[in-house]
Amino acid sequence: MREYLVTLLISAALCYLITPSVRSQAIRFGAVAGVRERDIHSTPTARWGGVAMWAAMALTFLIVSNLPLVGKSLGHEAQGIFLAATSIVLLGMADDRFELDALTKLAGQVFTAGILLLYGIQILWLPINGVITLPPSIGQLLTVLIVLVVINAVNFIDGMDGLAAGVVAISGIAFFAFAYLLAVDYGFSRAGAPSLITAVLIGICIGFLPHNLSPAKIFMGDSGSMLLGLLLSVSAITLTGQVDPNAISAEKLGPTLLPLLLPFAVLAIPFLDLVLAVSRRIKAGKSPFAPDNLHLHHRLLSAGNSTGQTVLIVYSWTATIAFPVTVLAFAPWWIAVLTALFFALLSAVVMKYRKKVLA
Repeated sequence: MREYLVTLLISAALCYLITPSVRSQAIRFGAVAGVRERDIHSTPTARWGGVAMWAAMALTFLIVSNLPLVGKSLGHEAQGIFLAATSIVLLGMADDRFELDALTKLAGQVFTAGILLLYGIQILWLPINGVITLPPSIGQLLTVLIVLVVINAVNFIDGMDGLAAGVVAISGIAFFAFAYLLAVDYGFSRAGAPSLITAVLIGICIGFLPHNLSPAKIFMGDSGSMLLGLLLSVSAITLTGQVDPNAISAEKLGPTLLPLLLPFAVLAIPFLDLVLAVSRRIKAGKSPFAPDNLHLHHRLLSAGNSTGQTVLIVYSWTATIAFPVTVLAFAPWWIAVLTALFFALLSAVVMKYRKKVLA
């Protein structure tokens, strides 16, 4: 655990230190978000925050490669994840600068998922009526779909200062706890890609947040939101490769199911926003990727909340779902219920006193 904490702190410090330089370069090369009618920010703001995140991730991998435990995680899978992350950041950089069309971005996301497949990172089984080992083609298709859905869910929620980075950090904490405890509980190696990737993911989010909280000095842009979505989805997919479902499914169903379900649980709010946005746009005869100002965070703003209040509300909603689901895998159901009630109460307090919190 100590080495993963060190990894988290290194990635956070590096991201915090690198971001100002990336901001300067984004302004220099014109990767700047102007002010549109549907936008919340009031002044042009640099993008390319994902470049700082990627650089912090790369340097962290290099620095921690010699640690006894974490260094063992930097194997074949980690190489594939790094190349896929580089691919998605380059795609995001181009979109942040030139505003690519939706089909081009989708093709780039599929290409990135293809890199993962080349390195053997894919879904191998599903817990349906016991355990079903998937044919390679089905597992590859499911892997691509999971990567695409998680990337775009994070991308859709990235519409407010500090929102996506904070939500993903909370989600990452929940997923790291699950991955690490699962390794301890069932005796497989704690030196795995899921724990390493989520530790770095949490770190880069924390390091980026001081620059991104309202009023944001820099946006993560698509280079950042797609990178975060990729890393979270990859954590889930690689975790399924560590779990022996035959060994634990008869004893306890939760840990068998959760490696695939947890990303969708911890990102329940972004997924809800994604589903509502896509259905809303299709119903209106528009493209599912057509932008609008009817996302959940826009609705919270319309209800009279400030930017800071809205961010806190969504944070608390995310925690209310993410942490109880993680607890449920290792503790009696009533402890998970108490955890949910605690965070639900916290969320209710934030909403009730929103005029006093960050007013």
